[in-house]
Amino acid sequence: MSTSSNSCFVGIDVSKNSLEIALRPDDQHWSVDYDLLHIPPLVSKLKALAAERIIVEATGGVETLLVTHLAAASLPVVVVNPRQARDFARASGKLAKTDRVDALVLARFGEALKPDLRPLPTDEARKFEALLVRRRQIVEMIVSEKNRLSQPGHPNPIARDINEHIKWMEKRLKKCDTDLQKALEQSEVWRVHDNLLRGVPGIGSVTSRTLLAALPELGKLTNKQIASLVGVAPYSQQSGRWRGQSRIRGGRGDVRAVLYMATLTATRCNPVIRAFYQRLIGAGKKKKVALVACMRKLLVILNAMIKDQTAWGEHQKSAQISDAHA
Repeated sequence: MSTSSNSCFVGIDVSKNSLEIALRPDDQHWSVDYDLLHIPPLVSKLKALAAERIIVEATGGVETLLVTHLAAASLPVVVVNPRQARDFARASGKLAKTDRVDALVLARFGEALKPDLRPLPTDEARKFEALLVRRRQIVEMIVSEKNRLSQPGHPNPIARDINEHIKWMEKRLKKCDTDLQKALEQSEVWRVHDNLLRGVPGIGSVTSRTLLAALPELGKLTNKQIASLVGVAPYSQQSGRWRGQSRIRGGRGDVRAVLYMATLTATRCNPVIRAFYQRLIGAGKKKKVALVACMRKLLVILNAMIKDQTAWGEHQKSAQISDAHA
């Protein structure tokens, strides 16, 4: 087993009860139980390997315990999107799917692509994001119940039950908003950033809080990097003489969803985004293309504001100047 520095790549496939570990370039593998008893010895073993990357696939939060321990030990852990890992597996001709194969694919993924190390969410951020996810679920349930209520033919007892359920969920929604506000107030940094973000016309509380929880890289990356991370950077489509329309893909869907809604509002009430949108439409751009460009511009502005710790008014003039040369 190789232990030389920067020569080892580790892939860990996480399941509810076990961890499958694979190494590259040695192609060694072993498994351990996934519990608090076996994680510390695993962390010690991985530290001795001096791995360049430890790749873990996001598995709906099941990986959190492992990733937290790895990060606490200052190990170079990277949590990757499952779709990226599967695309890499298919491109590598690995069609079988077992825990052992998945672990080896993750190790090869790290060896071949060497994904960038990014700051992992803190416990505070994970709790905040969990509250945001729960809020979104409650809103979706309220909408579903209201849709059921709008359908004709419900007997009175059913309609009454639906109304009572809606009222109960609306109370839970208020409680969730209160919990989010309390969590926000407990962090001075988040409170300052929330004030900066919500000072931008078009950015409301839900958008601001989603950015704080689900995009901790905001203000720490370049404009191109943050746009690519969120999934609003266009990718060229071309082959030989054929030139297709550039498209966006990948990224963080939850962030992109709230950014889309914020941008719709900004095209009406934010002077910088509104002028940029109207200029693109006037130049013959399709509305959807213009809106995506505005999403990217708004994100870049927010990224600069957090990076420089400056308010909207200070950025508005420079944004308008840069728009004139866009």
